[in-house]
Amino acid sequence: MKLSDSFDPRSLRPKRPGRWRWRFAAALAAVIAAFGILAAMAGVAALLHRQPAAGVMHIEPGAGGILLAIGLFALWLGVMFWRAARRRARGRDGLSLSPRLMKKRD
Repeated sequence: MKLSDSFDPRSLRPKRPGRWRWRFAAALAAVIAAFGILAAMAGVAALLHRQPAAGVMHIEPGAGGILLAIGLFALWLGVMFWRAARRRARGRDGLSLSPRLMKKRD
């Protein structure tokens, strides 16, 4: 079979939408997870009475427990969003792998 110089086999494949949206979502999820880590650390510091000497940063122990819970929830939420965004960004254009094998590749 003779191939002409102007033939491009990539032009026959359908165009996929860009994956920049999922990358942006993964970055936003990482920021949420980082906020969760910082809030959880501030909550633990308030519960242990190990806060900085700045008067502005003083948090009561009851508020520290709430801050710890919010921080852990934000961390969990950020990790879940990040994993979902990574899974979506990867798409289904490659080999068909079982979910068990995909878990090991993430």
